[in-house]
Order: sequence, then structure tokens, then C-alpha cells
Amino acid sequence: MFGAVIHAPGDVRYEERPDPTILEPTDAVVRTVAACVCGSDLWRYRGIAPVPQPTPIGHELCGVVTEVGPQVTTVKPGDFVVGGFNPSDNTCPVCRKGATANCLHGAHYAGAQAEQIRIPWADGTLVATPDQPADDLVPSLLALSDVMCTGWHAAVSAGVGPGSSVAVVGDGAVGLCAVLAAVQLGADTVIAMSRHEARQRVARSFGATHIVAERDDEGGAKVKELTDGIGADCVLECVGTEGARLQAVGAVRDGGNIGLVGVPHGDLPVNELFWRNVGIKGGPAHCRTYLPDLMRRVWGRTINPGLVFDLELPLSEVAEAYAAMDSRRAIKSLLRP
Repeated sequence: MFGAVIHAPGDVRYEERPDPTILEPTDAVVRTVAACVCGSDLWRYRGIAPVPQPTPIGHELCGVVTEVGPQVTTVKPGDFVVGGFNPSDNTCPVCRKGATANCLHGAHYAGAQAEQIRIPWADGTLVATPDQPADDLVPSLLALSDVMCTGWHAAVSAGVGPGSSVAVVGDGAVGLCAVLAAVQLGADTVIAMSRHEARQRVARSFGATHIVAERDDEGGAKVKELTDGIGADCVLECVGTEGARLQAVGAVRDGGNIGLVGVPHGDLPVNELFWRNVGIKGGPAHCRTYLPDLMRRVWGRTINPGLVFDLELPLSEVAEAYAAMDSRRAIKSLLRP
């Protein structure tokens, strides 16, 4: 089979790789229908995270099961499935609390930007659709493998609920999905912080009530103008840089909450947050916990998170998929084998 391999910063190649096989009785093999490039993949592409050796890359997928191990009972060959980016057994004591991202037996994919992929802990990771999906649903189903679950996790972590005021820091795919999540969870005021017209349009289509283009102190001041002068009840930080984290601190009200889902590359002023009674929660999304509900919303066409994909390419053009996202010519690149 063929798949993506990152060799060095700025160097992602489409190469032949070994076909995946069943290694454990709890494994499955999936033929990829769609995969994509994640903003977190760009950390390595940009040289911010190390690339010590050529490595298969990618962690988002949907596709059709082709083979299962003897202990797999919840999916079967022929099922169309979505797998969250963080495989889990969904049975360990931590998973039973709903914290599947922190599964005691958690695993990783060996590069999901590929024609096929081995799925560890298939029963605890994969969720099958009710039937074979229409092709126009594939992008939204793919979004459930990471960005929609991650945006949802930001909103849940920050305590978004009916009547909340919400500010979203970050207008990438996760930030846009966080806007959609906040609306679905009942927020009245949803402020998307974005300076890019195409991303603003998606945020509006997802239900954002306001757009704030300003940054830093000016950005925090604009959020306060829209929230009775005090700041948002809930701020969803969906980037991970120190600047984005400080923007979240500047936009949240005293006594409010910040949901952190951006891969962290900066500190937080903990002492300030203590005196302001600001709550902090977040981390990698509990995909397996959120997937059944979010899949029902996609299947019933209540939500359409697939709108975050504004570039579709064949998997063989994976290098361009990365370059387009790196240069912000694309919000998120979808790849079809």
C-alpha cells in the first residue's frame, strides 16, 4: 500500500509502506475512504516538533473494515467506521469514567494518511455508521475522528451550556468546530476570534453570533464589550501557542472557565488565574465517549462539521495538502486514496 511519511520539516512524501496486518486479537484493519491533515501534524512539518527519522504520519480516518481479530465483536468486515485519533479499549477503569483519551492501555496509529490502517483496540475505538453513508456525509464523518470531538471537548471542558457566553480563540478546524459545539450546547453568545474572511464565513454558518478580528489586549477588550464588560463565561483555546493561551486569559471573565485543547506550546499565568477564580480544564479529546452522540447528529444532518474541509486532494498529493495548510491557503485538507 501507499501512505504519507514525514522525513524532515517541510518534507512529507507519498511512499510505499507495508500492508497492515492483524497483530493482536483485538485489532482490525480498515480500508481508508478518507483521511486528512491535522493542525497538530504541522508542528512537525514546521520544525517545531522533532522529526528524528522518517515516520508514517496522520491520525484521522474513516473507512471500511476489511479484517478483524478473533476477539473483535462490535464491528465486522464491510462496516463503515470512524475511529477517534486516540485508540482506547473503552473498558479500563479510566475509560469507564468517560476519560477514554487517558485509557490505561491507550495506543497510537502507525500513520493514518494511508490506503489502509491497523486499528488497535478495535472494539473500543471504532464506531460504525448505521448504514453505508452517502458520499456527501464522508467529510463530516471524517471530522468526528478528531476536530469535531476536540472542539466539543473544549466546550464541555469549559462548561458551556444554555445561556453561556463563549469566545473561541483559534479559527482553524478545531476552533471552528468549537464554535459549532458551543452553539449545539446552547450558548447564547458565541464569539469567533478570526481575521480571515473564509474562516469567518464558516464560523457564521456554524452559528457564531459575533466575529472579533482584534488580538491581544484589543481582542480581550472587544470580547468584554460584547459580554457586559466582564469577558466571556467560557473561552475555548484551540491553538496551543503561548499567545493564544494569553488571549484566552484576557477574554475570560472572573469566575469563568477556559477549555484548553490546543497542543500546548506555552505557559499560563497560574497565579493570576487563581486570584481571578478562573477554572482551567482540557487536554486531548475523549473521542470514544463523544463519538456516538456526534455521529447521530451528523447522520441526522443536524450538524455539518465537514465544512471545515476546503481542500480535497488525492492521497498521492499529500505534500500539497500540507503545504496548503502551512501557508493558510486551506483550513483543512481532506485526502482520498
